[in-house]
Amino acid sequence: MEIPFAKLHGNGNDFIIIDEFEKTVIPDDMKAQFAAIYCDRKFGIGADGVIYVMKSKKCDLCMRILQPDESEADMCGNGIRCIAKFAYDAGYTKETCTIETLAGEIGVSMGYKGENFLAIITMTPPQYGRKEIPATGSGEYKEKIAGYEVYAVNTGVPHAVIIVDSVDAVDLETVAPKIRHHKTFPKGANVNFVEKTGKNSIRIRTFERGVEGETLSCGTGATASAATVHRLGLTGDVVDVETRGGPLTIYVNDVVKMEGPATTVFKGIITF
Repeated sequence: MEIPFAKLHGNGNDFIIIDEFEKTVIPDDMKAQFAAIYCDRKFGIGADGVIYVMKSKKCDLCMRILQPDESEADMCGNGIRCIAKFAYDAGYTKETCTIETLAGEIGVSMGYKGENFLAIITMTPPQYGRKEIPATGSGEYKEKIAGYEVYAVNTGVPHAVIIVDSVDAVDLETVAPKIRHHKTFPKGANVNFVEKTGKNSIRIRTFERGVEGETLSCGTGATASAATVHRLGLTGDVVDVETRGGPLTIYVNDVVKMEGPATTVFKGIITF
């Protein structure tokens, strides 16, 4: 048995892509286990998740993403760019498309600038707060967890956003799990530490649920972080976000958009 795959990344947030546009390759009851096995960086291919490219009845494409802990994510910002590049290169779509996700329909415009592939993603509208958290006088939703003021915002998946003086000074692997598993977030949350670096720029580090560790970049986390600092009046409408894997640009207007690259690393075949 042979299973073709591609390895892509968006700013270092890497994924195994399985093409199921024409037919099922991995049975549904095996998709979670497949992710656990092949996302392993020592015994598998190594990735932050497995993305399945599928047909959709209402959109141009459908994306499913399974994570190393065998959970399924509703959406993934960097993953959207990767599936968009894969589909574009395969001829499944052109410069614009819509992608069905568990978080809703995502619009994408994309193309090459020289050898570099760039995509602009229309994100799901940020939802601020959770009903479990009381509103403060500023209208924000936040709660003190593990000694930090934590803002809650959902950009397709739940996020905790914490503004700090220096992201490098944070003991991420110790602090983030306490916030990720806090009762405030019944389904858990990705945890983003945010440092303001300029008038309209921030640096972030993200601990991702499902991966259960720090990733080099998180698109929905960058969006959640930019939307939060903008809502607090700390930046303008265009926010440059520096992740450990590279830059993203978030446009925070009536419609929130994310702009960033996607790169094909290699293609291969799993044989049994």
